[in-house]
Amino acid sequence: MKYSIVVFPSSKVQEVANSYRKRYDPAYSLIPPYIRLKEAFELDESQLPHLISHLELVANSTDSFTAHFHRVSSFHPTTNVIYLAIQNKEPFEELHKKIVEKVVQEKETYAFVPHLTIGRDLSNDELRDITGQLSMVKFDLTSDIDRFHLVYELEDGMWSVHQTFLLKK
Repeated sequence: MKYSIVVFPSSKVQEVANSYRKRYDPAYSLIPPYIRLKEAFELDESQLPHLISHLELVANSTDSFTAHFHRVSSFHPTTNVIYLAIQNKEPFEELHKKIVEKVVQEKETYAFVPHLTIGRDLSNDELRDITGQLSMVKFDLTSDIDRFHLVYELEDGMWSVHQTFLLKK
């Protein structure tokens, strides 16, 4: 089964992200806005208890924090993805490192950059046009991050939460 590990930001941040995602993200209907801590990976059901145990340890050793989204950026020319950038990346980077260090050993496709995708699979012209427009928009959004989620992909491509892990208060 295919799994991923994500953070869902506050409903306010999700509302702002969805105002763009419904136009620019074909995955809009498959999963709420998220910050991916571990890209999608295949895992045999027999390994799931080991993964869950590890994620519980990670959650219990990580303090909750606040994320600040401050601008729009893109991964162009690597991929045509537009995202809300996170100003304070360090807590996400620390969480990512803890998650991947023991259980999920397969190499990631891209370097880990914490972000919230608001558009993907855009043509080069669309990407330039949209990033040009959104670079003029001032973003000042915050979200308390006090949990992360192990999600899995359903047969229809939608993602569902398997388990939620609470961070230390």
